[in-house]
Amino acid sequence: MIEFNKFAAGKTVRRLRKERRLSQEVFSGLTGIARSHLAMIEVGTKQPNFETIWRLANAFDMPPHLLVEYIEKMAEEKK
Repeated sequence: MIEFNKFAAGKTVRRLRKERRLSQEVFSGLTGIARSHLAMIEVGTKQPNFETIWRLANAFDMPPHLLVEYIEKMAEEKK
């Protein structure tokens, strides 16, 4: 079983955003999430809820379950 890692979601979002060469400001516009909120998610001080995961996944053009899988993989890497 994978342990909860409060930084895994943020690190995953940041990595995917940077791979797509999107600034936080542009990505914020794509998700409809405030840039400050997005920044807090990326550094791990705020955890995304299900609606936020859904918005992030849509902005990455992937289904939410795939984003969750990436987050799980990031959490596993940090063991």
